[in-house]
Amino acid sequence: MRELFDFFIRNSKWFVYAFFVVASCMLLFQGNPYQHHVLLTSANSVTSAVYEVSNNVTSYFNLREINEDLNRRNASLEKEVINLREQLQRYAEAEFNDTLATGRDIDHFDFIVAHVINNSISRPFNYLTLDKGSADGVKPELGVIDQNGVIGIVSGVGPHSARVISLLNPNLRLSCKIKNSDHFGSLIWDGNDPTMALLEELPRHTVFTPGDTVVTSGYSAVFPSGLPVGVILDDGRNHNENFFTLKVRLFADFTALGNVQIVMNNYSEEIAAVEQTDADSDKKRGY
Repeated sequence: MRELFDFFIRNSKWFVYAFFVVASCMLLFQGNPYQHHVLLTSANSVTSAVYEVSNNVTSYFNLREINEDLNRRNASLEKEVINLREQLQRYAEAEFNDTLATGRDIDHFDFIVAHVINNSISRPFNYLTLDKGSADGVKPELGVIDQNGVIGIVSGVGPHSARVISLLNPNLRLSCKIKNSDHFGSLIWDGNDPTMALLEELPRHTVFTPGDTVVTSGYSAVFPSGLPVGVILDDGRNHNENFFTLKVRLFADFTALGNVQIVMNNYSEEIAAVEQTDADSDKKRGY
């Protein structure tokens, strides 16, 4: 206690000075309308600046949550688009056959939003790692897309992570077709440019022009039909062969992957069982 008293005694003149400054300011700003107005204006300016800085900091730390919410909404919209496309297809088939559509709602595909935690684009065989695994419902042989186009296919799964074989991997061949056409081929990466791929095995009589969009064919249980893949850059056909190859610029930017969607086909097990039945039947018949 003695030390406290000594402190106040040693600094008494500063306390007296501070007291008179505060008292002078109170008399000045309370007794003069103009000075009072200046004080309020300055205080409001300082408060606004503090609130603005606080809001900017809070908004920055909320960006990740906002981005994930946007990706969840994007996945939901993607599912609705695919369901609408399937309904239109059923109605078209019903009209063609002059029958009534059954009207049965089919949730053919679901989506799981995941985040890319590792990615390579410069290796001969590239892969990605996602932060979702078997605990989240992820299984091998599921397709992976982002807001721009196809990314790859899940090749291995752990409890909380998944390994994806990238479209930038020569071991992955993706069945694709030219939009508004039934002619399909295989999309493969040639190991050079991460923005380019080759669409091979297209029939020579396929009609197209540079600038046409390349989409998934839907001829597998991995991806639905019509997902964007890329755009045709040039005509690489060889008239001496039955098939030709096209150069395709990919829509997906593999150098800046963040959030992606894992495509889940609810009928994949049924399709695999049916196809396996055909394979077993062919073996028994000696085909």
